[in-house]
Amino acid sequence: ARLGTSAHLRPGEFVVAMGAPLGLTNSVSIGIVSAVERTSSQLGLRSLQAARSTTAYIQTDAAINSGNSGGPLINIDGEVIGVNTIK
Repeated sequence: ARLGTSAHLRPGEFVVAMGAPLGLTNSVSIGIVSAVERTSSQLGLRSLQAARSTTAYIQTDAAINSGNSGGPLINIDGEVIGVNTIK
């Protein structure tokens, strides 16, 4: 897969979350970007490490659970723009 950038990603754009949830292979879910550059505190990540983190998160309504957490988040051009994370 090609690597892309989330720098120009905007709310309302479509994304695809890939992974292997619940032991299923090749699972794909589609979603819409709700927000970009969410902070850890906005998402309720309150650990000491998260409080110091400068990581910006992409919020999407694509189904992401423990199985596809760690899989790629892909834009409509087929580029990897993020890594799926579940808190």
